[in-house]
Amino acid sequence: MHTKIFDLGSQSVKIETGLIAKQTDSSVTVDIDGTVILATLVAAKEDSDRDFFPLTVNYNEKTYAAGKIPGGFFKREGRPTEIETLISRLIDRPLRPLFDSSFTREVQLIVTLISYNPEVDPEVAALIASSAAVKLSGLPFNGTLGAVKVGYDGENYLLNPKKSDLDKSLLDLTVAGTETAVMMVESEAKELSEDVMLGAVKYGHEQMQSIIKAIDEFTTEVGVTKLEWNPVKFDDAAYTVLKDKYKDKISDAYKIIKKQERNDALSKIKEEILENELNEDADNESDILSYFSKSQKSIVRERIIAGEKRIDGRDSSTVRSIDVKIGVLPRTHGSALFTRGETQALVVTTLGTNKDAQMIDSLNGRIDEPFIFHYNFPPYSVGEIGFIGSPKRREIGHGKLARRGVQAVMPTLEDFPYTVRVVSEIMESNGSSSMASVCGSSLSMMDAGVPLSAPVAGIAMGLVKEDDKFVVLTDILGDEDHLGDMDFKVAGTESGINALQMDIKVDGITSEIMSQALVQAKDARLHILGEMAKVISKPKDDMSEFAPRYTHIKIDPSKIAAVIGKGGAVIKSIVEQTGAVIDITDEGMVKIAATDQSISDHAKSMIEEITAGPQVNKIYEGKVVKIMDFGAFVSVTPNQDGLVHISQISQERVNNVSDVLSEGDVVKVKVLEVDKQGRVKLTMKDIEN
Repeated sequence: MHTKIFDLGSQSVKIETGLIAKQTDSSVTVDIDGTVILATLVAAKEDSDRDFFPLTVNYNEKTYAAGKIPGGFFKREGRPTEIETLISRLIDRPLRPLFDSSFTREVQLIVTLISYNPEVDPEVAALIASSAAVKLSGLPFNGTLGAVKVGYDGENYLLNPKKSDLDKSLLDLTVAGTETAVMMVESEAKELSEDVMLGAVKYGHEQMQSIIKAIDEFTTEVGVTKLEWNPVKFDDAAYTVLKDKYKDKISDAYKIIKKQERNDALSKIKEEILENELNEDADNESDILSYFSKSQKSIVRERIIAGEKRIDGRDSSTVRSIDVKIGVLPRTHGSALFTRGETQALVVTTLGTNKDAQMIDSLNGRIDEPFIFHYNFPPYSVGEIGFIGSPKRREIGHGKLARRGVQAVMPTLEDFPYTVRVVSEIMESNGSSSMASVCGSSLSMMDAGVPLSAPVAGIAMGLVKEDDKFVVLTDILGDEDHLGDMDFKVAGTESGINALQMDIKVDGITSEIMSQALVQAKDARLHILGEMAKVISKPKDDMSEFAPRYTHIKIDPSKIAAVIGKGGAVIKSIVEQTGAVIDITDEGMVKIAATDQSISDHAKSMIEEITAGPQVNKIYEGKVVKIMDFGAFVSVTPNQDGLVHISQISQERVNNVSDVLSEGDVVKVKVLEVDKQGRVKLTMKDIEN
């Protein structure tokens, strides 16, 4: 067994191997102040001729880590939760580009939370454990990955802040990188400046160096046997011949502005190449396709570096044409159609009551989340046929990013006591549908009357870098994302950044490049906000007629039990009779939600009658609930019955109560008296029934 202990800010980190899961290619535990992660890696034993790298990363949390038993009938962990999916992606994104590009063996990395300190976020421990497991496996991996979390209190950056400190922080940023380069950034902020965000990334990269050093020392102490494998051979000469032969045709195809037409042209070129170059005896189809793919990438990148126009004719800093529509779906509470070039998002906002909040059963306990954001990416958005089912990892990740983009401008529950659900349906996609979702969600919520503190827009930036030359691209297309070196997404308001996500595919991304990307992103963000403001610049004053309305009344806390009734019978009866949703706080604040004001008024009236009690000389309409020899009991209010004595039933003599009344009859009664014991005497005389 080997152990390495080092300090990371105020925390102690322990890396260990050789005790657990010894039949893996590598297994590592990382303990940060009681939060313990187990990372195990297994790789296929044989080389493959596939042209991609099948890396699978699965992060999972065990409830026993927090001393809890899972809920539900089966009492065991089920399908991955949203947080497990997000952390799986967080680990995958910085690791994947560091593997040798010609390595294609299948690799599975399983990362498990086995002990949990609520004050220590497991993300950083999971990234450190994954990095160490990859290094110990001996797989072809370029560099050592480190990761830290950075907070910001308005003056100073915070290294790996505790959960309680992070709740008060203006920034929650996770950054991963190697000794020389930042590979991944994931963050949520509260309208911070570009300088503060860039400073946080730099600070995080500086602080992770101690982690990288510790992992390198640890792997040296353990001793690692490098994997012997046969790289997929790439014939540079054959590639050059094919590229030169078809360069003009490929270049012309990449001057076609419309995505589908461009793809059709490229498909025809591919068919021509296969027809002309395929040698069945040599079995060279995969090689030819590889050369064709690399030729496309090279030709597009050469044009961009040379300062030529981009695929759709734009320069490097121009945003595609924008079209904004709101109120496009008449029966919804709020809706918007945001179109940027060939990317289009239909975004819908629905308002609900606190009963509609999303219940999240986390290791920290049950959370009722009042803001829900869902992102859907159907196959038709890219002109394809595909499977429709539960959301994929990408959809969950994009939805979370878009949610982070608008979280900072959301109203508090005290100011706006609604559950808000936003759904982004991607209608078309050609680059950065997640940022279109940010823009659309801001528009949709303003259309619904959600009092956002400011409109929000998002933009995706790209990069093409060759040696010392680089070009930062504003508002990237799907092809530019695929062929470029960076995916850099920024969402924010006119005042600052709310979310920053960055994924790097190459080493050598300098602070100069990141700074320029942030400057261009700000210019683009302000431009988009200006286009949005032409349609709607602030939340509507009036909500949709179909949205629920809240009515508030204050009652004496001593009357709460009377309103609720035994076993909740009284309040259930009010809800059933009116259709309203009612919530009562311990302080006696009653919130009544209904889609129609008359429903709210009816429920309010019933509650006021209960809390006021029966009033002498007031006439009530009630149901006969019990027949006795001496009279009948009539329900005056939902929790108060009164007695109509046999002598008070009619002006004429009544010998048997049952001759006149039956249980279930609805009659009008007047209150004669409420005695000191709260008993109510009623009469039916002189009242027209």
